Amino acid sequence: MLHSLHLFPSHSSSSRYIKFQTTYRDNVRYLKTLTIIDPKTKPDNLPLPDAVNHVITTVNFFKSKSFTEPDFLRLQSLCPQLFSNFVDPTHISPTFDFLNVDVSASVEQSRALILLCPNLLLADVELCLKPTLHFLKQVGVMNLNVPTNQNAHLLNTRVEKMRPKMRFLQERGFSYEEAANACKRLPAILGYGVESNLEPKFEYLVNEMQRDLEELKKFPQYFGFSLENRIVPRHLHLKERGVRIPLNRMLMWGHHKFYAKWK
Repeated sequence: MLHSLHLFPSHSSSSRYIKFQTTYRDNVRYLKTLTIIDPKTKPDNLPLPDAVNHVITTVNFFKSKSFTEPDFLRLQSLCPQLFSNFVDPTHISPTFDFLNVDVSASVEQSRALILLCPNLLLADVELCLKPTLHFLKQVGVMNLNVPTNQNAHLLNTRVEKMRPKMRFLQERGFSYEEAANACKRLPAILGYGVESNLEPKFEYLVNEMQRDLEELKKFPQYFGFSLENRIVPRHLHLKERGVRIPLNRMLMWGHHKFYAKWK
């Protein structure tokens, strides 16, 4: 079985590739260096030669997509299924095509998105990824090719998990267009839990802070702040001083600036 050894000369950033015939022992040793095989695995528990060859093929496929050897530690840690006998390049190749063509991600952007959320590679492109992308575009979420943790996980979120967030906003008085605009301005809303996040914050805003719904429509970023660590302490601090300011000033100002202004 062939695999590539990367040599990085100290005097150059370029790399040379030396291909050589490897033995089963060589391949096992190599996969241990990548941590795909646990370095502590005892000889009796090592995978069989065919399984090792299968993983080497998968590794070489990732390398052809610009992944580097240090990347395999993260891939193995977050998504070990990628290196099982049940997954091979023919299964995960469509995701790379989806990122490149549909999301307009470059090779490096695709690599970065996958490293942020390796489970993207296990999602069905036609049944999951494309409907999700269509939904996000309908809402108005843009620049999904930019490799951020939020983008990577939104792309891997099923549509049926995002729709309840839009429905929550509409049930609280947002029109569809206003709910879509809120999610466009704060896409993280689509990943928040309704009962664990959105509902408590909305109830505190209306019942305790006695804020108007229109103010929330103007500043949906409110949902992005911690209720316990930011919203409640600052509201109580201002309430004690008889001060009422717009939500954005209350929450977006840095800690020192806020408490220096309203001592």
